[in-house]
Amino acid sequence: MTPPAAASAAIRTEEPTTEPAAATAAAADAQAPAPTGPAGNGDDDPDERTAAVTPAAQESPTGARFTRPGGMFSSLRVRNYRYYFAGQVVSNTGTWMQRIAQDWLVLSLTGSPLAVGITTAMQFLPMLLLGLFGGVLADRMPKRRLLIYTQGAMGLLAAGLAVLTVGGVVTPYYVYAFALLLGLVTVVDNPTRQAFVSEMVGPKDLANAVSLNAANFQTARLVGPAVAGLLIAAVGSGWAFAVNALSFAAVIGGLLAMRSSELRPTAPIAREKGQLREGLRYVKERPELLWPMVLAGFIGTFGFNFPTLLSGFAHDTFKVGAGQYGLLNTAMAVGSLAGALLAARRGAPRLRRLVAAALAFGALEVLAAFAPDYWSFALLLTLIGVFGLSFNTSVNSMLQLGTDPAMRGRVMGLLVLVFTGGTPIGAPVVGWVTASYGPRLGLLACGVVSALAAGTVGLVLARSADLKVRVDLHPGRGGRVVAFVPRTVAPAKSELAPAC
Repeated sequence: MTPPAAASAAIRTEEPTTEPAAATAAAADAQAPAPTGPAGNGDDDPDERTAAVTPAAQESPTGARFTRPGGMFSSLRVRNYRYYFAGQVVSNTGTWMQRIAQDWLVLSLTGSPLAVGITTAMQFLPMLLLGLFGGVLADRMPKRRLLIYTQGAMGLLAAGLAVLTVGGVVTPYYVYAFALLLGLVTVVDNPTRQAFVSEMVGPKDLANAVSLNAANFQTARLVGPAVAGLLIAAVGSGWAFAVNALSFAAVIGGLLAMRSSELRPTAPIAREKGQLREGLRYVKERPELLWPMVLAGFIGTFGFNFPTLLSGFAHDTFKVGAGQYGLLNTAMAVGSLAGALLAARRGAPRLRRLVAAALAFGALEVLAAFAPDYWSFALLLTLIGVFGLSFNTSVNSMLQLGTDPAMRGRVMGLLVLVFTGGTPIGAPVVGWVTASYGPRLGLLACGVVSALAAGTVGLVLARSADLKVRVDLHPGRGGRVVAFVPRTVAPAKSELAPAC
């Protein structure tokens, strides 16, 4: 489950990076283990990867250094990542087929958008209750092996739901139960998958790989709903579940085909008491990690309730069938794919990008709530996809680049918790509003909450970093119309300012 380049480029922080930040960067570089195999085995351009840092190098908000992207698809030069990427193309397509089929199945069985919201809540409830423990497990165990187990379990669950549906014995309660079990597996799978990216590509290509993963997911989102719509119309939802079950063989095969010697594994941490609290304290003490988490929590809980909302718009507002419902998901996927590819070309993630994308995302949801017809609604969904995906990739890259490798599983587990774990709270509320007052009011409420959260967090960040916004309508050559500048002539030293 993305700000335009022109908007983000028009904002910058007019404060140089300090020497302590450079020292932090060197320390972060030293923490990242190199591949254990011969240089160049998994990279078509090993000289570039082993070269000294050039003037094009950038620093992450917490000082972790990486170079500007070497192209939109630079991380695909890494052999292991290519295998992972190829497997995910197939698996993600199956996942989207199941998502569409599951929502439409529940809606067909009950006729209620609230039931769709309950299904979504059941799938994400384990993340709310156990999400942090999944991050701890990701830090304790070898990540590739753990992913093989979790992906296999997801395939078995899809096969079980397919058998029940094709056999004609499925009920809404069966769907709720399978959604809950899938959520339990996702608790471990999601943070492990997020943290495993850095072990495949290293810090230099991490931001690019995160963006390409998002592009991969959204490409599947273009294909999966369309195929699911055809299958549902032709033979029923059960066969979409069956195809998804088979698709997990591709990602498991890709994981097994990787060369262990070319990975950059983080040594698993020993099991000790207090590791969960340690992860929470780690984020709490770092505002450049804390505030993106807070914003992600609001956006994830209230902004991303599209399974509930889109089914309501399709079924009640525009009164269209499964094919047109799938097309709404496809429209959003087109925008999300564009946002992911734009993100793959960008450099260091910035807090201002998070805030700008979240603000635009909420504002567009408000506009979409008043869309007069099906096609204008689909167009606005495309734009929502661009900004929603820009937010997702920016927050993911920022947190991974700014986190100690030994803490990465727990930090990503916390991100998954706040971003998707709030769905059991948001989905039933949005589902109830949608069922009681209509989808338009439900989407309007989601957009207002998202925009207000983005504006509030933006103001808090600017004040914490001792910055203010300067608008110059005549900036001159090389200047910026909008820029973050210190509030005072001799500003107080702030570690957060370079991140903005």
